[in-house]
Amino acid sequence: MLDSEHESPDLVSPSLREKISTLPTKPGVYLHRNDEAKIIYVGKAKNLRNRVRQYFDQNRQVDAKTKVLMAKIADVEVIVTDSEAEALLLENNLIKQHKPKYNILLKDDKSYPYIRVTNEQFPRIFSTRKLIRDGSKYFGPYTDLRYMYALLRTLRALFPLRSCDLPLTDDSIAMGKFKVCLDYHIKKCEGPCQAFVSREHYGTHIRQAIQILNGRTREVERQLEDAMQIHADNLQFEEAARLRNRLSVLKEYAERQKVMSTDLVDRDVLALYRDDHQACTVLFTIRDGKLIGKRHFFASNVLYQSDAEILEGVLSKYYQETESIPPEIYLQTEIPNDDFFIDWLSKLRSGPVELVVPKIGEKRKLVNMALANAEFLLRDVQLQLLKREESVPRAVASLQRDLRLQRPPRRIECFDNSHLQGTDYVSSMVVFVDGKPRKSDYRKFKIKSFVGNDDFAAMREVVERRYKRLLEENGHLPDLIIIDGGKGQLSSAVEILRSLNLYGKIPVVGLAKRLEEVFFPEQSDSVLLPRSSGALRLIQQLRDEAHRFAITFHRELRSKRTLHTELRDIKGIGEKKAQELLIRLGSVEGVRQASVETLQEHVGLAAARAVYEHFHGSTIAQPIPDVEAVSDPADADTLPPDTQ
Repeated sequence: MLDSEHESPDLVSPSLREKISTLPTKPGVYLHRNDEAKIIYVGKAKNLRNRVRQYFDQNRQVDAKTKVLMAKIADVEVIVTDSEAEALLLENNLIKQHKPKYNILLKDDKSYPYIRVTNEQFPRIFSTRKLIRDGSKYFGPYTDLRYMYALLRTLRALFPLRSCDLPLTDDSIAMGKFKVCLDYHIKKCEGPCQAFVSREHYGTHIRQAIQILNGRTREVERQLEDAMQIHADNLQFEEAARLRNRLSVLKEYAERQKVMSTDLVDRDVLALYRDDHQACTVLFTIRDGKLIGKRHFFASNVLYQSDAEILEGVLSKYYQETESIPPEIYLQTEIPNDDFFIDWLSKLRSGPVELVVPKIGEKRKLVNMALANAEFLLRDVQLQLLKREESVPRAVASLQRDLRLQRPPRRIECFDNSHLQGTDYVSSMVVFVDGKPRKSDYRKFKIKSFVGNDDFAAMREVVERRYKRLLEENGHLPDLIIIDGGKGQLSSAVEILRSLNLYGKIPVVGLAKRLEEVFFPEQSDSVLLPRSSGALRLIQQLRDEAHRFAITFHRELRSKRTLHTELRDIKGIGEKKAQELLIRLGSVEGVRQASVETLQEHVGLAAARAVYEHFHGSTIAQPIPDVEAVSDPADADTLPPDTQ
């Protein structure tokens, strides 16, 4: 039980106090929820009960973030794991999934490309922005694209690797399925597709290429020098000359790499720079004393987070994703859980890992260099954001002028309805930010408040649902609302906005059937937009996108409803048979008009009879005779109606 001296009755309810006292003492992940059952914080622990109890210990000195968090905890949920390392992995995944308010939210540089070495019998090496977990090796990401392409050119000049995407295996090559291409004839590939080289020989090139990608250029230089000497001793001067040329290319590449230290030790260097609610961390990858990579992470929601907490978050995220772990990691400041990270990283590396916080000398200069890069990146992002906020796209400025709005309509929300004679009534909302679609903010609505055809009621329902929820969630309100419809739909939207106390705070207009006509609330005359105006083109894009989005959703619902009511309600017809009939006969109407014999060809006799009886309301009691066997025309009366 919690010590009564350390409890706050305002923070710990009796039920929560009892729950905490029964928590397991094993490692795992804990999830704090507020009074709305929303996850507000995810953490890991070596001992769940002890760690969670600390949040309610009044004698414990805590930072501002923890004080605010403690006041909002209404419930705790735990997930037990076998080890603290497993808890770390689970914590990272849960933070990604739920994005809790009081956790550090890291955004890395996933938009930058990687170099991929495929998991094939004859691997390929190329750049990619998409990570596929199929056993392939990935190097990067590369923030400097020129460096990455220069590295790829170096690898292709050094090693005659294939550039094709043929599915090369020992069996397919033995069957003679492939022919050599131009790369073979110009000496850029050794022709593995026709077994001109063995897998072992090709694999040697791949292993050396991976060594270079890992920064092990000195090792590859020694291997090439040894091989060149062996060929020269055996009087194989042509092959020795080829190795000499490759060695020259490799040395030229190695000389262009920036030397960071003279001790030739592998290490990573991690530092951060922060400003208000944002932080940027930079991680240098140094191999053989040379800088071979740089990666950065932007962290938001860091107002109440310490530098050590941010660094721990980056360490856990980065080293879960990389296969290259050095024996030394330089940090800007000490972290509280250094013992855990040393143990975890050592197991991942299968060797000792040391976390170092340099104070003086060359090692501290490396940390300061990473810090300077982090500051530059954060300042640059803030500057670009400020420029975006200050610069208004021409079409948006034109719309502000033509509609006489007080501020630029940078965020516009446009609504449209779609139905077929009152059935499957739906509405759509599309969002444009700075004149461009933001599809992640699109919303679609099923109309629930009535049955039939009423555009005005539909618009009232959708506008109310949208902005009532937005107010409840304290979301970002738009700068302009566009209603695709005449004065009636516009008046319906205005009625709801008044009830929500939003009318007058958000401009709202309606679009007439003639696209260049825009209606304002409480004004009888419309505004005509010039046909050459950028504002007109922007409104046209909004209207077309809202219409497309609504029509697409309506068709999806109608298709599902038709499939369910017309075929799935038939006894003996499941989803698979229903799809088979629709594919073979084209539509539900095609199924309706089909004869029993035609239906039988696709779903069997029993199901064919069930479908036929469902649509035609008659029972087929006798076996279906063979039409070709009927020779007497008088016997035709005994056939079912479809076969006459």
